[in-house]
Amino acid sequence: MTEALLSVRKLSRRFAAVEALKEVDFTVEAGEVHALIGPNGAGKTTFIHHVTGFLLADSGSIHFAGRDVTALSMHQRVAAGMARSYQITNVFLGLSVLDNVALAVQGRPDAGSSFRFWAPVTADRRLFEEAQHFIAQLGLEKHSATLAGNLAHGDQRALELAMALATRPKMLLLDEPMAGAGPEESARMVELIEHLARQVTIVLVEHDMAAVFRLADRVSVLVNGQLICTASPEAVRADPEVRRAYLGDAA
Repeated sequence: MTEALLSVRKLSRRFAAVEALKEVDFTVEAGEVHALIGPNGAGKTTFIHHVTGFLLADSGSIHFAGRDVTALSMHQRVAAGMARSYQITNVFLGLSVLDNVALAVQGRPDAGSSFRFWAPVTADRRLFEEAQHFIAQLGLEKHSATLAGNLAHGDQRALELAMALATRPKMLLLDEPMAGAGPEESARMVELIEHLARQVTIVLVEHDMAAVFRLADRVSVLVNGQLICTASPEAVRADPEVRRAYLGDAA
């Protein structure tokens, strides 16, 4: 049996009197889309914060790509191959789409460029050619010169994915990518995630159950900081405890 790409064991975190995470075990296999669902306040974003190094756990361990990353910082985990999108779009609004993605390319350890001097970077043709490649993958070619702040919400979300993909991650963590999106933008995001899933392992935190059941290979359900179920979408949909705790009539 091959080792999981991500292996989280007995991860726990307390904030004052609140047990935000309670001995969570969670694994992600290379090449899968693994969705993490649960009611508001269940601890999903807190869990993603710990996986990506934004927060450090009280106890437990995190192994990624065969390496213990439990004590590593966020940037060290990015260098190891993790990339993340956020519930609130996180792009440089005053820069163009091309410059946003070029900065993401530039941040990779193998990029060979420095953040200290902007002028030499703008002259680096290879950097911008690679950025254009990721822009094209997310369908943003016509917006390449557009300031990110002038993009529609759905295009800003797509830009954020392009920036994450530009780091060439082994695993992409998407925290509610459909948040704030209308039906057309959500449908487009689902198609983009399906495209990305052919290239990179994905952990998907999402409340849109139609999207989850369409995209996920496996689904884990977090309730009150505890993982109550991990199974196929069909099994999760039919699980009585999951229906009672979260899905209800939505299943």
